[in-house]
Amino acid sequence: MNKIDFQNMLLQLVEPVKCHYSKGKAELDLGAVSAGYGSRIGRMEGFSRILWGMVPYWAGGGEDKTLLPTYIEGITNGTNPDHEEYWGDLGDKDQRMVEMAALSYGILMIPELLWEPLSENAKNNFANWLNQINDHTQAENNWQYFLVLVNMALKSVGKKWNKARVDKAMEKYESFYIGNGWYGDGLRPQKDYYVSFAIHYYCMLYAKVMKKEDTKRCELFCERAKTFYQSFIYWFDKEGKALPFGRSLTYRFAQAAFFSMYALAEVDNSTLPITKGMISRHLAYWMKQPMFDNGGILTVGYTYPNSNMAEGYNGAGSPYWALKTFAFLALEDSHPFWSVEEAPFPLLDNVKTIKECDMVICHTENEVVALTSGQYPVMNHTHGAEKYAKFAYSSLFGFSVPRSYYYIEEAAPDSMLAFYVNEMYYVRRKCDSFLVDNNKIVSTWTPVQGITVETTLEPIENGHRRIHKVISSVECEALECGFSYPNNMVDVDIYKGDSVSLVKDKNGESKVESCGGEGMVIKCVPQVNLIFPNTYLPAVKHHISLGETIINSTITTHFTTKPIYIGKSHCYKVEEINYNGE
Repeated sequence: MNKIDFQNMLLQLVEPVKCHYSKGKAELDLGAVSAGYGSRIGRMEGFSRILWGMVPYWAGGGEDKTLLPTYIEGITNGTNPDHEEYWGDLGDKDQRMVEMAALSYGILMIPELLWEPLSENAKNNFANWLNQINDHTQAENNWQYFLVLVNMALKSVGKKWNKARVDKAMEKYESFYIGNGWYGDGLRPQKDYYVSFAIHYYCMLYAKVMKKEDTKRCELFCERAKTFYQSFIYWFDKEGKALPFGRSLTYRFAQAAFFSMYALAEVDNSTLPITKGMISRHLAYWMKQPMFDNGGILTVGYTYPNSNMAEGYNGAGSPYWALKTFAFLALEDSHPFWSVEEAPFPLLDNVKTIKECDMVICHTENEVVALTSGQYPVMNHTHGAEKYAKFAYSSLFGFSVPRSYYYIEEAAPDSMLAFYVNEMYYVRRKCDSFLVDNNKIVSTWTPVQGITVETTLEPIENGHRRIHKVISSVECEALECGFSYPNNMVDVDIYKGDSVSLVKDKNGESKVESCGGEGMVIKCVPQVNLIFPNTYLPAVKHHISLGETIINSTITTHFTTKPIYIGKSHCYKVEEINYNGE
């Protein structure tokens, strides 16, 4: 794909939103989906997030300026305290701080388009509104960089800024660094996409615009990004799919935003063919997914609309964070990025232990699987156990989140050992201890009072082995569950027997073998799996006696084609492919 192709892709994504701006242009109303910060801030969020794509488009010479007057008018009115669409005064840990980042991105990248055309009064209002961030506290995580970006933008246009606050934020960021290129999202146990599409993204943006003023720090950020690149690439497979793991998955193709900013910041031009291939394949995969509504608006969900998997901070405009992946559009036409051939997915180790993110990652032909230690988010995010603590995550089969814990069809505990106690299902949420080393993970955990489990995970050919040592003071049942398999309603074979459960069709299979148990196949309720709207879940049921029980299992998958649910994409025009690959 060439630059025009990528520019047109962005414009097709943005075109459907144009009729949804408010009268004063300061709000973008994309639907009734509301987040915890309310609909009005949600509409401001929608306005801001479109800029993650349009700023680099305009910075790189994009000729379509039809949205530019909207943003000049919207910024003027949104930052004017006397206007009815004023974005309001900030409080501590305010969602509007998040959205200030995209506005600051615009000032830094294209001041001639988003700053200079403003009247002097509008410039003052804009600067004063942004400067509020210096009077309030931010969350102790990636939010610290919103303060940095805002102050960088204010400084760049000669407005009041706060160096002391920036220095303190930078110190906090440094405390988040783990090593080997990895950060934590604050002093927290989880390592997820916020490391790539937030922390590294902002550090590389800083390196791009501040390399002359802060050379030493910019060089440090780039060196860390180079190191991170070498292990983060393992989170992707040959088709361009990324691991569905952690929170904020409704941001979808922001999964590859790291590679885009890596190219824009020119961290390492020797890797441009690989970087371009990673971005191209990832975007091509996502543009095939039915993630739009019938008006072409990005929905909350993953491969399809699915509010069940969302966090409380996901509003109607939130998914447009995905546009961060278009940062590379700011590269000038003569940049070698546009002329290099896209390299195929690089040859990687079949199995790699990445201690910094507590994973053992396994690569096969069209899939990447991460065996995990059971990261646990300090903040109580929706479905935290399912997003961080399953035994395995697959780019091909995704994972499921529950509708309830009362019925197995609604709990859908794929890649988990689920205990049925007191008429509810309990799974691994937080590990009491864990060790990740030499392609093996050992963890201890307590699903419910009276039961402790030591689980060992090891990769094997086409899957992984689990050994659970259960110590229980409660008699109960436990289900050893494999990967969910797509239920396309036709030609699906199910096998249940002693110690084995299997779901298969002409495309492949998902299988659980677990000694001493009884095979069963669960027909899950719709819209629990992030990738497939309807699924079967193979499982083996075990009786847990008082005292010690050992469960020894193997989880395997096989596929001959790519079992990816692809429906009609209402926005981006691609060749439609159905599930059977016909």
